Amino acid sequence: MTEQSRSRFRAEARAERPDPVLLCLLAAAEHTFDAPGDPAPPPTLDELLTGCGAALDRHAAAVRRAVAERSPAGPEETAALLAAVLGGRERFHGRKADYRRLESSLLPEVLRRRRGLPITLSLVWMGVAARAGLVVHGIALPGHFIVAVAGPSGGNDYVLADPFHGGRLLDLSDAARLVTAAGHHFGTELLTPAQPLDIVLRVLGNIRAWAADRPEHARTQLWAAELALLLPRHPAQLRLERAELLVRTGDFLAGAREMEEYARVLDAFDPDAAAKARQDARAARHRLN
Repeated sequence: MTEQSRSRFRAEARAERPDPVLLCLLAAAEHTFDAPGDPAPPPTLDELLTGCGAALDRHAAAVRRAVAERSPAGPEETAALLAAVLGGRERFHGRKADYRRLESSLLPEVLRRRRGLPITLSLVWMGVAARAGLVVHGIALPGHFIVAVAGPSGGNDYVLADPFHGGRLLDLSDAARLVTAAGHHFGTELLTPAQPLDIVLRVLGNIRAWAADRPEHARTQLWAAELALLLPRHPAQLRLERAELLVRTGDFLAGAREMEEYARVLDAFDPDAAAKARQDARAARHRLN
């Protein structure tokens, strides 16, 4: 199943218009298939995607009915309508405790639990809106992901909403407070819609960060790093992270090879780091003795 989900993940990441919702479902599928201790048989990949698609379709149908009943005139009314359906009736929201749970970064679990991180709850809004014929963009503020909602007929006018807090509407000062609270300087350029692959990379980064704080979950960090490496654009440092995780999980030879390949990349511009990578590769090989 991992091979099947990764093949589809790789293909979707290279599509002309990659779908971040589908990519995050495919990413989460790998954890679902490998989850230990679950007595129930895991779903197949098609079953997982079909079930999640059906859930998004149900929420989109509720949004379409609300649009037909209320006839929102602009982005404020549209955002309020989405908040009433998704944040109100369906109770999609987040709490501080959700930052400590891996499920908060796994989109199928977010759809099931209706709890998640700001970015995964924003993906729910984006997926539902697209199915309902509305326009919702992700906005990757530092430290807190939000959405921008257009009016029912599209256009260039948007309002900001926070799915983590049930869809609370935000003005520029609210957005600025979120950014400064994360230790960054606010500028209106931060309100540019996030690119699909950047959203996926950020979700995988959250999974990697969660696992990095829990050494017993090194394999979770490894699969998130390997999926990030399948994206057309990713930080070069990910190759070293993967190599170190391979060693940590007992695959010393593969980890050493990765470190040596990474060292060759570094030779031209950071020879000291290259030498360190080769030293680590030798140490990994010695652990076989």
